[in-house]
Amino acid sequence: MHLMPIRLLALLLTALPAAAVLPPPGNDVPPADRAELEASVAKLAAELAPLKQHPRYADVAIYHKAVDWPLRYKEPIDVKKARAALAAGLARAADLRAGKTPWLETSGPRGYVSAIDGSIQPYVVAVPRGFDPKNKDKKYRLDFFFHGRSEKLMELDMISGKGQEAPTNPPDENRFVVWPYGRYCCANKFAGEIDTFEVLADMKRQHAIDENRILATGFSMGGAAAWHHAVHYADRWAAVSPGAGFCETRTYQKMDVSGEWEALAPWQKQLMHLYDCPDVAINLTMVPTIAYAGTDDPQQQSGTIMEKALAGLGYKLERVWGPKTGHKYEPAAKKDLAARLDAYAAKGRNPLPAEVRFATYTLRYNKMFWVRLDGLDKHWEQATVNAKLGQDGSITATTSNVSRISFAFDRGQLAPGKAPAITIDGAALPSYPVDPATSYTASFVRTTGVWIRFDNPRFAPTRKFHGLQGPIDDAFLSPFILVKPTGKPLNAAVGKWADHELAHATAEWRKIFRGEPRVKSDVELTDDDIANHNVILFGDPSSNAVLGKLAEKLPIKWTADAVTVGGQTYPAASHAPILIYPNPLNRQKYVVLNSGFTFRQADHKTNSRQIAKLPDWAVIDLTTPPDEKVPGGIKAAGFFDEQWELQP
Repeated sequence: MHLMPIRLLALLLTALPAAAVLPPPGNDVPPADRAELEASVAKLAAELAPLKQHPRYADVAIYHKAVDWPLRYKEPIDVKKARAALAAGLARAADLRAGKTPWLETSGPRGYVSAIDGSIQPYVVAVPRGFDPKNKDKKYRLDFFFHGRSEKLMELDMISGKGQEAPTNPPDENRFVVWPYGRYCCANKFAGEIDTFEVLADMKRQHAIDENRILATGFSMGGAAAWHHAVHYADRWAAVSPGAGFCETRTYQKMDVSGEWEALAPWQKQLMHLYDCPDVAINLTMVPTIAYAGTDDPQQQSGTIMEKALAGLGYKLERVWGPKTGHKYEPAAKKDLAARLDAYAAKGRNPLPAEVRFATYTLRYNKMFWVRLDGLDKHWEQATVNAKLGQDGSITATTSNVSRISFAFDRGQLAPGKAPAITIDGAALPSYPVDPATSYTASFVRTTGVWIRFDNPRFAPTRKFHGLQGPIDDAFLSPFILVKPTGKPLNAAVGKWADHELAHATAEWRKIFRGEPRVKSDVELTDDDIANHNVILFGDPSSNAVLGKLAEKLPIKWTADAVTVGGQTYPAASHAPILIYPNPLNRQKYVVLNSGFTFRQADHKTNSRQIAKLPDWAVIDLTTPPDEKVPGGIKAAGFFDEQWELQP
């Protein structure tokens, strides 16, 4: 447990930048224009109603959301673009009713329904030159381009084509380019990174995408997105090219210069490992990576930091420079970059590398090609694996901070009939023969320092595992539902605070991650909801019936008199817990108490600060009111251990 001294907390808060308003306030819309747009929005809504079950419903619904939301929530809107979007939406609706989807053959906006919150999310596609949709045999390269920061890049501007810049455009006859919305302006983190793979899945539903020729690129904020996609999902790409951007928070925000780093609690420093790319720079050795920057661009520092991190490991980062250029692509350098990426794409991703080098600090990112980590000795300390695949199918691996590991291969990747020889940390281990008809996975667990075979690694309800490892923000990377209380709170102050935090979580999700979260009351929540969602409970064991049902099974005790964390007790009249934990009603999903995503308005000015701000649990002192920086006074906070138990 770490108690943050008040003077350090004060220093930390004063070091933060002033809050940015995201999205910015909307412009005035003349009454006649508003009435016209609202009538067209209603008409499009009526046209959409019978189409909700159609697989391409979202391709039409993006136009409705793009105009409806700014009108409803007083966000920036361009009336001319809004008229054009509504006309396009009505035309698509008519096509969809007639069983036609002509827009899938041309460049332009498309959409999908997110599994996380059920929201409609847009993305933009450029189709290959001479694209022939009738040619079903041809497979296509796919380039992602992550867009830069624009606080006014609402859905309407996104689908109207504003602010899109790709390394090469238009694409040649062999590839598609997609610009994911990335949940607006979050550097494609949290729900924004899930957006990448939901867009990828949607593209695969429509077109024959070559799994081994998918590239991740981006510039500025999009360069930051490319950096983190590179290190966290290195085995997904044929090549990666971050353009400028940032790759970590500490240096980029000059925390050592300001004294802010020294003021951070240990758990705050540990949370930086979630998105700080230099910490896992070794992963870049598994994917061709080309860093671009202008020689006069201050954001070249991200490439320099990553270059230094790789050099310390004995590897060299490939870089392309735009001479005498600031924060943009220089034409000749852009052409050079495109040629290099084309060469890597032509070679394609190797889905079965003979050597896997991998580092992580969390089981959220637990896989590299045929190596999968199923358990760590300790989260937020670096775990590493170096594994080699012999020509005879043998596997030799050395590990650090790893307690469970699997070697997983697709059907046909290993020679059938033979049991591979497997050695981990010098110990020869038993395996079983490869079945030619199925995929092959061999799993092992280390107990009392000895590795043994283990045939059920994925689900261990008493341990942290991938997708159930925290911290609090992890609950918002998969389907979730906010649960509001209907009963009487144990203490009036706590009830008022919980209501405020529920309203805050709801509004901020809409503003930052561009969705309206599912919300139900505690008496409306169903068994199906619990089976399929992380449940985010607001209130206390008296006011929230669901929390009351499972309170005794949580590691933090909460009564009318006290909140007890381990051996420490806090007055319940002025304190409340926040936590994430495996849901006792469904151990494969989370339960979260009294928190949405944990960065707040003060962090919106720069995407480098939009990071996890609370660990697995915290005790909040309500005598400090919630504001744009914190949900209240952070009296204590920390991580559960690998068995989801409180650490001493």
